[in-house]
Amino acid sequence: MQLDVGRILDTLRDRRLVPDTCQAAFLVGSAARGWGNKKSDLDIYLVSDEPWTEPEMVGVSVPLQPPVVQWHTFYADNRGRDLAYWLDTQVDQMLAKVSWGAFDQVTAASGDALAAREEIFLERVMTCMPLVGEDWVARRRAEIDASAFRSILVTRSLGKAELAVEDTVGQLEADDLTSAVLSARIALGHTVDALLEERGQFGSNIPKWRARRFLAAEPVTLTFAKYWELETMRDFNPDDPSKWINEVLTLCQDLSLKIEV
Repeated sequence: MQLDVGRILDTLRDRRLVPDTCQAAFLVGSAARGWGNKKSDLDIYLVSDEPWTEPEMVGVSVPLQPPVVQWHTFYADNRGRDLAYWLDTQVDQMLAKVSWGAFDQVTAASGDALAAREEIFLERVMTCMPLVGEDWVARRRAEIDASAFRSILVTRSLGKAELAVEDTVGQLEADDLTSAVLSARIALGHTVDALLEERGQFGSNIPKWRARRFLAAEPVTLTFAKYWELETMRDFNPDDPSKWINEVLTLCQDLSLKIEV
């Protein structure tokens, strides 16, 4: 769906929602990627040098300094606008969390390098539509590309897939087929996420876009037709669930050996 970028920016300025020290403002999420629809809200990030707030804004906690991001929602042209106000120094902190030095620590310990809101911010920078500050966006994209962000996400997804595969195998051995089916579905999702993250298609926090991300990634080790067959359980036989389960396990184990961290 075609968006009028100039109209979006004018609306923000008319409502005095662009800080004086704003370095960049960019449309993010499904609308920026052309995946939205007429009912989709417009998500916009604004990055400034100094904290900025208005009476109608709501503070959202983040594990950064300062530990809050201001959020503001309004409606215009029959669509919701969700605005998040970040600081440039907060972006520096997020990038520090995905440095190559941080990657060594993440792979050696449990847990994620970033909170979900931070991870979503960085992945959305890579696919955003700049409204203001194209140079800022280009610089930050280059910094994310040079960081361990991709490797951290791939490693996490592969780890989660491995745990789900182990669960599935154990449940099969115990003849707990219903649980094994669900665990196999989880393993498939994490494995495909790792495959897509390897190719720079992030966004595993929002599974509903997995098929869209797959089509954008165009991985060579798995066709969309085969992925969609398994995702939709097209050939699943309730009377013989182990056949589908074992096919998924084989695929997950094969792909895990081909995905590069």
